[in-house]
Amino acid sequence: MSATIGDGISTLAIAGGIVGYLYFKHQSKRQRIEVIHQERMAAMEKGIPLPEFPLEQTHEPRPGDRDVIKILGIVLFTLSIGAMIALYWNRSAAPTAGFWVFPLPFAFLGVGLVAFELLNGEPRR
Repeated sequence: MSATIGDGISTLAIAGGIVGYLYFKHQSKRQRIEVIHQERMAAMEKGIPLPEFPLEQTHEPRPGDRDVIKILGIVLFTLSIGAMIALYWNRSAAPTAGFWVFPLPFAFLGVGLVAFELLNGEPRR
């Protein structure tokens, strides 16, 4: 397998995008801190007391969404069933015809997640 010029350009573009995102994120954070500093200095010159506050906002943990487990179960089940169907249809072209059962554990995992959420979930009002 050999890499082409297009592969290298794609890799450089992705790396450049990541570096650019991190740079702009750092610049916006630095600019926000600078504005806060200027506001505090102006307040100190006027003699206005300012309360201390952290530079980073604390994130309050929000309660988890109850539907995530059901959605994950449905996605796992449907993707694995689709993969099994595609592998079953192509079993004559492949040298090993038994590959179509490989996604079966993910199908069982999806069914188990949906069943767990339906049996253990809180009743709807």
